[in-house]
Amino acid sequence: MNARTEPSEAEPGATARPPLVRELLLVVGLFLVYKFGRQLVTGHTEAYRNADRMWDWERALHLPGEGSVQSLLLHGDTLAHIANTYYATVHFPATVAFLVWLYLKRPAHYVWARRVLAGLTGAALVLHLVFPLAPPRMLAAAGLVDTAKVYGPSVYGPPQTDTLSNQFAAMPSLHFGWALMVAIGLIVATRSRWRWLWLLHPLVTLLVIVGTANHYWMDAIVATALLGVALAVIHLPHRTATTAGRAQEKLAPAEPKENVLVGAGR
Repeated sequence: MNARTEPSEAEPGATARPPLVRELLLVVGLFLVYKFGRQLVTGHTEAYRNADRMWDWERALHLPGEGSVQSLLLHGDTLAHIANTYYATVHFPATVAFLVWLYLKRPAHYVWARRVLAGLTGAALVLHLVFPLAPPRMLAAAGLVDTAKVYGPSVYGPPQTDTLSNQFAAMPSLHFGWALMVAIGLIVATRSRWRWLWLLHPLVTLLVIVGTANHYWMDAIVATALLGVALAVIHLPHRTATTAGRAQEKLAPAEPKENVLVGAGR
């Protein structure tokens, strides 16, 4: 008897990963467009005027003063240094790690998250161009300390000679917007009861960007609004066993199927 077991059919519901090289080129290209686009932000005088307006608007809205957060960091050099290090080193690597993990483990979630981040970043770039804004550390009326300059480390040079970054693009805060998307993406893509702890990332980021005087409260509020619009427009693909945040599962058939034996009747 020549008995051979026929291979089972491919499992339904799996989402194929996008081509790696294409994704690398796409993500890097989008990032470079954003970085070079920020260099187009001009009107430093207007940025300082907008900073004065922003400070007045926040007080009119009775938002807490940014100094109340910074005072917590200024109790010791160590805490301020840790906050500056978090600001300088966590933002971009955490977002990259988030996208890499989704690409490897949750392909459908990866495509969704990449689109949302691209939409958020594009909208932020437009706002940077039309509303240049000096950060609160440059605003004399705020009376805040430039903690990066005093305690280090600093990612910025003097604004007049800094050609690697545009320090007059504070609105909105992509530090906060990306951190919030990382938390939302991981909460949606995972099933653990502890997944809500990912919200600590945007919370700590918010305290850091405000406490180091790099952003106003309104920078984070506007980033949240833009992210909300992106999430409303860009929907997660159809829910499957993979996109539900679980490993692929085989659905049990109504009745078990027996393996087909080829040549069993010979």
